[in-house]
Amino acid sequence: MSVPELSAEQRGEQILAVFDTAFGELLAADPAAFRVKFRKMAASAFAFYRGTACLFYHDLEREQHGGPYLDDRTGRVWIHGDLHAENFGTYMDAQGRLIFNVNDFDEAYVGPFTWDLKRFAASVALIGYSKALSDEQITDLVHTYAEAYRERVHALATGAKNDEVPPFTLDTAEGPLLDALRSARSLTRFGLLESMTEIREFERRFTEGGGSIELDAATRYKVLAAFDGYLETLPESSLTRPDSYRVKDVVGRRGIGIGSAGLPSYNILLEGNSDALENDVVIYMKQAQTPAVSRHITDPVVSGYFQHEGHRTVISQRALQAHADPWLGWTELDGSGQLVAEVSPYAVDLDWSDIDDPEEIAAVVADLGRATATMHAAADDESGHSELVPFSTERAIDAAIAADEEGFAGLLAEFAHAYGARARQDHQIFVDLFRNGRIPGL
Repeated sequence: MSVPELSAEQRGEQILAVFDTAFGELLAADPAAFRVKFRKMAASAFAFYRGTACLFYHDLEREQHGGPYLDDRTGRVWIHGDLHAENFGTYMDAQGRLIFNVNDFDEAYVGPFTWDLKRFAASVALIGYSKALSDEQITDLVHTYAEAYRERVHALATGAKNDEVPPFTLDTAEGPLLDALRSARSLTRFGLLESMTEIREFERRFTEGGGSIELDAATRYKVLAAFDGYLETLPESSLTRPDSYRVKDVVGRRGIGIGSAGLPSYNILLEGNSDALENDVVIYMKQAQTPAVSRHITDPVVSGYFQHEGHRTVISQRALQAHADPWLGWTELDGSGQLVAEVSPYAVDLDWSDIDDPEEIAAVVADLGRATATMHAAADDESGHSELVPFSTERAIDAAIAADEEGFAGLLAEFAHAYGARARQDHQIFVDLFRNGRIPGL
């Protein structure tokens, strides 16, 4: 990893230029949401790193046309796009199983597989630094991740059966991953509904206030029309009962998370799979964002494959995640692509706050390496989107790593240290820009 040496002032100008490209329009439309986003990013170097995939890929762009382990195949596979250590957690798949794996596919695209691994490795360096681990310990962690990834990719490439490389479930996970799955299992749909809705006149409705925004008649009509379009994108297996997609209520919400600042969104309350009020379903519809990586992939075949960003997000998630959310679909609203999915009662993110023992951290990082490999392997010529990736991803990656087995972990470790240090410096530059009113539009 070699970013040209710049003064703090020069790097600050570079950061502002990248932010303007990535956030400019949304920031102008909703400065308040970005003030919240940026205050969250100011809290730590890791929070800053989470919110700046745009800067990461700006710095990595020189590798677009080559680099170790990249060729015509491994340079254009389905990738997560924002693979850091906190983008893992639980979800319930379409078969009703609680799974621990990668989540949040808003930045997913087609690109070099090493970009996912480098983004994760740098996040390990940042977490390790925040927990006062030595450089040697951080190197060992990145090697552990790389070796677990390599081992799992090789097993999948050489024909390992599903029962030999099972997903992380309540039966197979250990440690903090199992803790997250058990926490998810203790959650209920009824608990989610209680937190967001109430029963009025014998019917469930969204609770007023609490972040909900009442819609005017014209906006409600447009959202319902977009919902009708969304239904056409669902697999037939999702619509098992005609009434299960009857709309009961609609409210607006304002996205203010680190990744969703300024993006308008809506919650829609549906009948669910029975007349019982505890089986109602909440889905969200939000404007999908332009993924940071897409600004640095110039292949027109890739960009031309997607109708809009909502379509891109859904197709990418379906490719990368086996048995994805049955409510996952896309639509358009006011000319913008929308992502639609369930507000899941069973989503629990991996919590790093209490993972402090180096041996336990290493075990978790190894599992996340295996999860990364499983995700990459899912998205290949058998995923249903072979027009973009018409080959076996795991075999291509396995062959590329095999050409220089010894250098693989070292490459990621070197990058992790260099970019981790860069991100810590950038965080301080960003904080000074923000607190001194240097970010235009705020």
